[in-house]
Amino acid sequence: MSGRFQSRDGDQPFTKDVDAENEDLARERIYTTVGSQHNRKRTQIEIEEVSEA
Repeated sequence: MSGRFQSRDGDQPFTKDVDAENEDLARERIYTTVGSQHNRKRTQIEIEEVSEA
């Protein structure tokens, strides 16, 4: 998965690999992981691409 989140310096891109049963669970894990690591809300995180590994 790749996307970006809002930070003080502008949008920060990210790429994460997650294990999930389906796309919805993968999105939830990204929101949880990126949100907790960078102290961002779901509305500040934009997932641009979801791909299967």
